[in-house]
Amino acid sequence: MALGRGSARSGAAAAAALLLGLLVTSAEAAKYTVGDYGGWKFNVAGWAKGRTFRAGDVLEFKYNGAVHDVAAVDAAAYRSCVVPKGKRALRSGHDRVRLVKGMHYFVCTVRGHCKANMKIAVRVI
Repeated sequence: MALGRGSARSGAAAAAALLLGLLVTSAEAAKYTVGDYGGWKFNVAGWAKGRTFRAGDVLEFKYNGAVHDVAAVDAAAYRSCVVPKGKRALRSGHDRVRLVKGMHYFVCTVRGHCKANMKIAVRVI
Protein backbone atom coordinates (compact mmCIF):
# COMPACT_ATOMS: atom_id res chain seq x y z
CA MET A 1 0.00 0.00 0.00
CA ALA A 2 1.43 3.38 -0.98
CA LEU A 3 1.64 6.09 1.62
CA GLY A 4 1.16 9.71 0.69
CA ARG A 5 2.27 12.92 2.29
CA GLY A 6 0.57 13.33 5.63
CA SER A 7 0.09 9.64 6.23
CA ALA A 8 0.32 8.35 9.78
CA ARG A 9 3.57 6.57 9.03
CA SER A 10 5.34 9.66 7.65
CA GLY A 11 4.08 11.71 10.63
CA ALA A 12 5.46 9.13 13.05
CA ALA A 13 8.80 9.14 11.25
CA ALA A 14 8.98 12.93 11.44
CA ALA A 15 8.18 12.86 15.17
CA ALA A 16 10.83 10.19 15.76
CA ALA A 17 13.42 12.24 13.85
CA LEU A 18 12.56 15.35 15.87
CA LEU A 19 12.83 13.45 19.15
CA LEU A 20 16.18 11.98 18.12
CA GLY A 21 17.42 15.45 17.18
CA LEU A 22 16.41 16.81 20.58
CA LEU A 23 18.13 13.94 22.36
CA VAL A 24 21.34 14.41 20.39
CA THR A 25 21.29 18.17 21.03
CA SER A 26 20.75 17.78 24.77
CA ALA A 27 23.38 15.03 24.94
CA GLU A 28 25.97 17.42 23.54
CA ALA A 29 25.73 19.82 26.51
CA ALA A 30 27.71 18.78 29.56
CA LYS A 31 27.21 19.67 33.21
CA TYR A 32 30.26 20.41 35.34
CA THR A 33 30.29 20.78 39.11
CA VAL A 34 32.85 23.49 39.80
CA GLY A 35 35.51 22.07 42.12
CA ASP A 36 34.21 18.54 41.49
CA TYR A 37 33.22 16.77 44.71
CA GLY A 38 34.61 19.54 46.91
CA GLY A 39 32.43 22.15 45.23
CA TRP A 40 32.97 25.89 45.03
CA LYS A 41 35.65 26.51 47.66
CA PHE A 42 39.02 28.12 48.37
CA ASN A 43 41.91 27.26 46.01
CA VAL A 44 39.59 26.21 43.18
CA ALA A 45 41.22 28.60 40.67
CA GLY A 46 43.00 25.81 38.73
CA TRP A 47 39.93 23.59 38.43
CA ALA A 48 39.11 24.56 34.81
CA LYS A 49 42.66 23.95 33.54
CA GLY A 50 42.76 21.19 30.94
CA ARG A 51 38.98 21.03 30.51
CA THR A 52 37.19 21.84 27.29
CA PHE A 53 33.95 23.78 27.68
CA ARG A 54 31.47 24.24 24.87
CA ALA A 55 28.61 26.68 24.37
CA GLY A 56 25.54 25.26 26.09
CA ASP A 57 27.49 23.49 28.83
CA VAL A 58 26.38 24.21 32.38
CA LEU A 59 28.57 25.10 35.35
CA GLU A 60 27.07 24.07 38.65
CA PHE A 61 28.31 25.92 41.73
CA LYS A 62 27.70 23.99 44.97
CA TYR A 63 28.62 25.74 48.21
CA ASN A 64 27.39 26.86 51.63
CA GLY A 65 25.29 29.93 50.80
CA ALA A 66 25.64 31.23 54.35
CA VAL A 67 29.36 31.87 53.87
CA HIS A 68 29.99 32.06 50.09
CA ASP A 69 28.47 33.35 46.87
CA VAL A 70 29.42 33.47 43.19
CA ALA A 71 29.41 36.36 40.73
CA ALA A 72 30.24 36.60 37.04
CA VAL A 73 32.79 39.38 36.57
CA ASP A 74 35.03 40.80 33.87
CA ALA A 75 38.73 40.00 33.46
CA ALA A 76 39.88 43.06 35.42
CA ALA A 77 37.72 42.17 38.44
CA TYR A 78 38.91 38.58 38.20
CA ARG A 79 42.59 39.58 38.24
CA SER A 80 42.28 42.23 40.95
CA CYS A 81 39.60 40.53 43.06
CA VAL A 82 37.86 43.91 43.25
CA VAL A 83 34.20 43.39 42.40
CA PRO A 84 32.31 46.49 41.22
CA LYS A 85 29.77 47.85 43.70
CA GLY A 86 26.26 46.65 43.00
CA LYS A 87 27.45 43.54 41.15
CA ARG A 88 24.77 40.87 41.46
CA ALA A 89 25.95 37.67 43.13
CA LEU A 90 24.23 34.29 43.25
CA ARG A 91 23.69 33.01 46.78
CA SER A 92 21.54 29.88 46.65
CA GLY A 93 24.40 27.46 47.31
CA HIS A 94 23.37 25.48 44.23
CA ASP A 95 23.62 27.81 41.24
CA ARG A 96 23.72 26.86 37.57
CA VAL A 97 25.15 28.97 34.77
CA ARG A 98 24.71 28.05 31.08
CA LEU A 99 27.82 28.99 29.13
CA VAL A 100 28.06 30.86 25.84
CA LYS A 101 31.13 31.17 23.63
CA GLY A 102 33.92 33.35 25.01
CA MET A 103 35.75 33.90 28.29
CA HIS A 104 33.89 33.76 31.59
CA TYR A 105 35.17 34.76 35.01
CA PHE A 106 33.58 33.87 38.34
CA VAL A 107 34.57 34.92 41.86
CA CYS A 108 33.30 34.69 45.40
CA THR A 109 32.52 38.26 46.47
CA VAL A 110 32.95 37.64 50.21
CA ARG A 111 35.90 39.70 51.48
CA GLY A 112 39.18 37.80 51.10
CA HIS A 113 37.72 34.75 49.38
CA CYS A 114 38.71 35.71 45.82
CA LYS A 115 42.26 36.44 47.04
CA ALA A 116 42.24 32.90 48.50
CA ASN A 117 41.71 31.67 44.91
CA MET A 118 37.97 31.18 45.15
CA LYS A 119 37.68 32.14 41.52
CA ILE A 120 37.74 30.48 38.10
CA ALA A 121 38.32 31.54 34.51
CA VAL A 122 36.59 29.45 31.86
CA ARG A 123 37.16 29.55 28.11
CA VAL A 124 34.18 28.36 26.06
CA ILE A 125 34.52 27.30 22.44
